[in-house]
Amino acid sequence: MRRTSVRLTVVASTLALVAAAGTGCGGRQDSAAKDDTSSEITCKVEKDTRVGIATGNATGVYYVVGNALANQLSGATGGKLTGTAAETGASVQNVEQLVAGKYDVAFSLFDTAVNAVQGKGSFTAPQPVEALARIYDNYTQVVVRADAGITSVADMKGKRISTGSPKSGTEVIANRLLTAAGLDPAKDVQAQRLDLTKTVDGMKDGSIDGLFWSGGLPTGGITDLFTTAGDKVKFIDISPLLPRMTELNPAYQAGTIKADVYATTADTPTIVVPNVLLVRKDLDADVACAITRTVFDKQDALVQANPAAKGISLTTARKTEPVGLHRGATKALTDLGAS
Repeated sequence: MRRTSVRLTVVASTLALVAAAGTGCGGRQDSAAKDDTSSEITCKVEKDTRVGIATGNATGVYYVVGNALANQLSGATGGKLTGTAAETGASVQNVEQLVAGKYDVAFSLFDTAVNAVQGKGSFTAPQPVEALARIYDNYTQVVVRADAGITSVADMKGKRISTGSPKSGTEVIANRLLTAAGLDPAKDVQAQRLDLTKTVDGMKDGSIDGLFWSGGLPTGGITDLFTTAGDKVKFIDISPLLPRMTELNPAYQAGTIKADVYATTADTPTIVVPNVLLVRKDLDADVACAITRTVFDKQDALVQANPAAKGISLTTARKTEPVGLHRGATKALTDLGAS
């Protein structure tokens, strides 16, 4: 089976033999990564191909939707294209490992993707990535213990705050929000760089005073927290920080977490940022086209996995600038009638 990611060291010797022979059918010489900028795009995957999908924390929406997408690829391509979704630290790490060739598709927050192609923020140089599509929006969910004395981000000074997994999009947003509130993330809070599962456990046992999370609605871990802790935890309104956040990145927008999402007592204004699916620029155009078509053709299955996938729309799919669309994705979106 052709693989787009090389995970076993034995493949290295195989590649050497293929290169020496000048022909071959394995590894990257005959993989989904190739320079095909002038070839016709058919959206048909002719050879057995496996793609790795970088998602996020196991209790987050990336992981759930990513697994659902992986499960749909085979049926959508006559069994030629199969996928495996992996739990990761999310956006920044996903981009790094995508570029390194460990994965072939990556979920990412749009602000992180913009930083990646511009070589800013967590990236010291522009990264060779493009988008398959803009998908659903992530909602910044800032939850605190009711007894922690926190009513705003500025009140987090000196508190034990989970800023998300290292190299995650959540961590990027958390640090920007803390800075926008006049705090130094490295000095003014006791930062706990934890994944969502450990964060929720810490909120329940009182070892963490508050958390930042960027994810679709609903996020399983946040549902668990509100179901278990009840009125011992609450959302805080971060919308006053939106003007400062948009100065950093125009991807940030106003949004609302409706009360019925987590059975809270009232709606909570918040900050929203879109998500994008990213690939390397050298991904085979037919593979890129097939994956993009699957996202939209099999959207109902993704929604069954998590309602956040309802936000996937052909109306917004192309809105990825300054992150360019992969040529295979452009073909798929044109065929699907995207705006």
